[in-house]
Amino acid sequence: MNYNMKRRVAALLAVPALLLTAACGSDDDSNGDKTGGVAQVDGKAGEKPEISVPEDGKPSEKTVVETVSEGSGTAIKASDYVRLDWTVEKWGGDQELGGTWAAPAADGKAPHQQSVEQVGKQSRQLPPKVLDALKGKKPGSRILVQGTAGELIGESLNPSSGIAAKDVLIWVVDPVGAAAVDAKAEVKGEQAASEEGMPEVKAPSQKAATITVPKGAKAPEKLTQQVLIKGDGKKVEAGQGLIAQYTGVKWEDGEKFDSSWDHGGATAFQIGTGAVVAGWDQGLVGKNVGDRVLLVIPPSLGYGSSPDSELAKNTLVFVVDILGTV
Repeated sequence: MNYNMKRRVAALLAVPALLLTAACGSDDDSNGDKTGGVAQVDGKAGEKPEISVPEDGKPSEKTVVETVSEGSGTAIKASDYVRLDWTVEKWGGDQELGGTWAAPAADGKAPHQQSVEQVGKQSRQLPPKVLDALKGKKPGSRILVQGTAGELIGESLNPSSGIAAKDVLIWVVDPVGAAAVDAKAEVKGEQAASEEGMPEVKAPSQKAATITVPKGAKAPEKLTQQVLIKGDGKKVEAGQGLIAQYTGVKWEDGEKFDSSWDHGGATAFQIGTGAVVAGWDQGLVGKNVGDRVLLVIPPSLGYGSSPDSELAKNTLVFVVDILGTV
């Protein structure tokens, strides 16, 4: 998602939506009597939706979840990873507050950016109650979720966003794909020794990898990579959601700055669309499910373009286990 749109959506949430644990119903009967109006959604799943509200109608007093159109395949389960298109508007506001349709492809050619989330987990872009509405729905469907900001976002609603708790929000969500992957999964196989000049990697089971940068070695100026374990799964394509375990350290001091194992296990993100650092896009597209990949990423392909980032000047070293795609 581009910066301006991401900032607009983030403004709705005072903090990452961790406080919201109750789920709105995902039945098309919704949560009670639909006294009042429901937004009209036009357009096919996979195309930007057109949202309209009754001219003289009042919005429903209850949260509404409806399947606008039904897709095919296996119903989405509570812990599935999903790749989504979505948009959100305020009832009567006639203005998109955020969504994937507003973000063009990074280079005009790549697939446009989409959200990749795990149902039932914290999301930085969609309130959990909206994400939970996908349970039991099928990929390829179009889902309407309508309710007050107070009900859907709750205590995490940011007072400075300009959205009041009583304002009605209309979310339209298209689950493009879904996949079931164990959040504690990891790549299996005999790991190759690191090539000369590359960091040494030890990857204990169910823990963050230990990455040792060669002492006194100068950081490479270009993206450097090595497949440590070769998988036999499908090739990763640009635009897919990638499900992975990862650990990252700084080349300069070997200090770990992040790991999926520190956040409950596998994470998911869209690859090849500019949604992650360029070093990941360039280094992971074309790899295979089941690969363990060692990446050394110079600042120009990391966070160098974000001068406010604490990692803007660092060369980044990642070990990534590719567990699946969605």
